[in-house]
Amino acid sequence: MSTTAPYTPLRRTKIVATLGPASDRPGVLEKMIQAGVDVVRLNFSHGSAEDHRRRLEQVREIAARLNKSVAALGDLQGPKIRIARFKEGAVHLDVGDAFVLDMALDGQAGSAERVGCDYKALIDDVAPGDRLLLDDGRVVLDVTTIEGQQVHTRVHVGGKLSNNKGINKQGGGLSAPALTDKDKEDLKTAVAIGVDYLAVSFPRSAEDMIEARALLGEEGREIGLVAKLERAEAVADDATLDGIIVASEAVMVARGDLGVEIGDEALIGTQKRIIKHARTLNRAVITATQMMESMIESPLPTRAEVFDVANAVLDATDAVMLSAETAAGDYPVETIQAMDRVCLGAERERVAQSSGHRIHEGFERIDETIALSAMYAANHLAGVRAIACMTSTGYTPLIASRIRSALPIVGLAHSPVAQRRMALYRGVVSIPFDTSEMAPTEVNDQAIALLKAHGLARPGEHVILTRGDHMNAHGGTNTLKVLAVDA
Repeated sequence: MSTTAPYTPLRRTKIVATLGPASDRPGVLEKMIQAGVDVVRLNFSHGSAEDHRRRLEQVREIAARLNKSVAALGDLQGPKIRIARFKEGAVHLDVGDAFVLDMALDGQAGSAERVGCDYKALIDDVAPGDRLLLDDGRVVLDVTTIEGQQVHTRVHVGGKLSNNKGINKQGGGLSAPALTDKDKEDLKTAVAIGVDYLAVSFPRSAEDMIEARALLGEEGREIGLVAKLERAEAVADDATLDGIIVASEAVMVARGDLGVEIGDEALIGTQKRIIKHARTLNRAVITATQMMESMIESPLPTRAEVFDVANAVLDATDAVMLSAETAAGDYPVETIQAMDRVCLGAERERVAQSSGHRIHEGFERIDETIALSAMYAANHLAGVRAIACMTSTGYTPLIASRIRSALPIVGLAHSPVAQRRMALYRGVVSIPFDTSEMAPTEVNDQAIALLKAHGLARPGEHVILTRGDHMNAHGGTNTLKVLAVDA
């Protein structure tokens, strides 16, 4: 009987953690990365350019010291569609009250009868019968008439309403552009400080993502775009959704604003549809918003939060995201540890390890064919321990990771940018691997030796290796080999 110790399970689902005042506390950021953060989120809705630069420099230093690849996601604020401010700081609205959103009112002069609005185009975007949801739907207003610069409404759901709360239109339809002047300046900051991904808020169609790509220009060509799906229009039909996905490197199920616009009852099905479409179209997908919200103030998640995270894992999301839990909460490290445990638990379920992805479809690209073939072979050939992909950009591991498996996919890349890009991909472990000084005949042996050194393969096992005839060439993967791991 073998006495070899079992492998420590590797978490396949990646964890995105937002940085903020909580992670700025001495020693906390390093503990967060040690606890399992794969991607840090820099939220451009808060903080200065210098704050984001400082935090990212700290991440890079800690990650290098810990020998980990940690990606950075810059998150643009997007259009601020908000009410203005109240004279007394807040009011209480009762059901049936008349209430006016007044585009001409002084921004500090709000009362229980009316309030100003930062978004002056609201009068053109709404009509009698429309429903407006304020403060994430905590207050609901029904539009009755439009008179000049005033939107007259009747309170449908009452409650406390305070300064600068957001406005959503049920069913979508607000015409604010996805990229504001502030976003365009923040985009320049994102390029300057060297983020790996950039999230665009409130895109309505593929055109918004194409505009963002053009603004990134040559300097930002290696930055992956993430479309935050939070408008009803973006998910209204498959053609629009697929267009946004294809125009991006990844998408985010941004369940806050999206849930307000389409209704909570439609949100779970929409989340599953987005994840399925993203994976089919070979894009990464992040599931976000309130995943462990209670841990802002509690050291343990609720059972509902555990099930929510596990459900996203079983849907095969690439990553799950934490927001205020790690940016401003009392237990940022404990939250990451809890997320790690829940993801690992869900990944042990058989449904998380089996796949019929594209099994009845044809392929058009050689590298795609090799990547998917490697995964099918690994999942069905006894004795295979890992799939190793030599890659210049991370594309082959991305394609491979669309197939569910219990085996690690090892991205062997010479480029630090490619290594960090792979930090978002489900089931992918990235390891530096520079073949420039290797003879072609020794590359395979060196790859196997590297996997052994990292504890990813042992003598007597097999590794499936994908590579190209010409190393470090984009799109050149054309070879699949089953290699024995020797002593």
